[in-house]
Amino acid sequence: MIRKILDWSGYVGLAVLAVAVVLPFARPAWAAQRGWVLLAGLLLVGASLLARVGELRGAIGGRTLRYGVNTAVTVVLLLGVIGVVEGLSYRHNWRWDLTENLRHSLAPQTVQLLGSLKTDVSAVAFFRSDQPGKRVAEDLLKQYARFAKGRLTWRVVDPDREPGLARRYGVESYGTVVLETKAKSEKVLDADEEKLTNALVKVTREGKRVVYVVQGHGERELTNSEKPGFTEAKAAMEKANYEVKPLVLARAGKVPADAALVIVPGPRTDPFQPELEALDTYVRASGKLLVMADPFQSEGLRAYVARYGVDLGQDLVVEENPIGRLFGIGPEVPIVQQYEGHPITREMGGVSTLFPLTRSLAAAKTPPKGVAVAALARTSPQSWGETDRAGLERGTARPDAQDPKGPLAVAMVATLDKARIVVYGTSNLAANQFLNLQGNRDFFLNTVSWLAEEEDQIAIRPRTANPTPVFMNSQQAQMVFLLPVVILPAIALVGGVAAVLRRRAAK
Repeated sequence: MIRKILDWSGYVGLAVLAVAVVLPFARPAWAAQRGWVLLAGLLLVGASLLARVGELRGAIGGRTLRYGVNTAVTVVLLLGVIGVVEGLSYRHNWRWDLTENLRHSLAPQTVQLLGSLKTDVSAVAFFRSDQPGKRVAEDLLKQYARFAKGRLTWRVVDPDREPGLARRYGVESYGTVVLETKAKSEKVLDADEEKLTNALVKVTREGKRVVYVVQGHGERELTNSEKPGFTEAKAAMEKANYEVKPLVLARAGKVPADAALVIVPGPRTDPFQPELEALDTYVRASGKLLVMADPFQSEGLRAYVARYGVDLGQDLVVEENPIGRLFGIGPEVPIVQQYEGHPITREMGGVSTLFPLTRSLAAAKTPPKGVAVAALARTSPQSWGETDRAGLERGTARPDAQDPKGPLAVAMVATLDKARIVVYGTSNLAANQFLNLQGNRDFFLNTVSWLAEEEDQIAIRPRTANPTPVFMNSQQAQMVFLLPVVILPAIALVGGVAAVLRRRAAK
């Protein structure tokens, strides 16, 4: 009975050793227990061998021993090669993302931020062991740690097994990731790259940048949650760690000293001259300004931006785009896909942006001294700037000789020393109705981040798998069926029958 138990212990020991080999890959969280599993397997195999000492002595010098030694050496060499490969892969791992849009790789903004970390960050991910999304979060955190060069450490914790830790961090839902430094902590409820990167910015930077939004002349209202309002833009900026405040220049008289940037979101009436002078004083002192000037409105603002080399067209851009009609978008909503090289548009390639009810922009023929002006986004060659307001109201607008022809700039940037100014031909892009359509949110947040000199916080679009259907004709579909289901099994069957017949003939 004891002999049989010892015999079975050898098989169990081999199974335990196999578990020790695959444990770090199957259950990374249990990798620390691998040594104990390996020791248990070796003890079981050793006990089984001790029970066969007599048989081993009788086999010394025989063919069985030679075969056994050769097998043992082969196994040892194989295990050695596996150990060397695993050690090299642990110290010098390498990834190659073959997906079309590199959806399994970190965005350049994230890599840049991780490489510039100056403080240590710890990440704790609270996932059940069987929870969907756990592997994705682990892979993402591994990449973050790789590019952080030792500044970021991470671990995965099961909140059901460590409820005290979950209470300490105030974790109430599975899938929460907590980023923590010595001074701050930030919770991310959904482990995707954009949220993790922006949370990383929040815990590694001191304070919040303040964004002031000018009010008082019919601009987009920060408190209006209807379609024309600005609540979605306000929430998006706050999510990116900005503090957003209204600014009534007629009452304040000047731009506050803590302003990271000022936004003028489509005034319907002309700002007062003292307000424009306050903006001018702010810009001349290396200020940052985003001006959204809607068509046929605010002549005072038109004259103001001309000081910085940007001419606002007296028109409405119209585009007869068949793609727009396909999605129910009218000709007064140009679809922009042409961007000029700039940090704001660096990651916008292949992304469409909608500029609803926009006027055209142009660089002044003789820009002011020291001012550099460049276009950010242009419409298609099929567009034009309609200057006939009466024709627009009747719905009979047609391109005329006096109308500017596309491509037309609808967003421009001007720089003066350290001052930065961005001008949109519309405020509708950032209104509640349009902000979350196509690339509008990214374009707006990228503009805010560049103006605030936080280019590493430029918006990161979620990368999704593009559908890649395979179309086959009837003959190709038939071959795809026959090859694995009929032909290959038939070849294997014929080969097996032939081998059996050959052996019988040899006997």
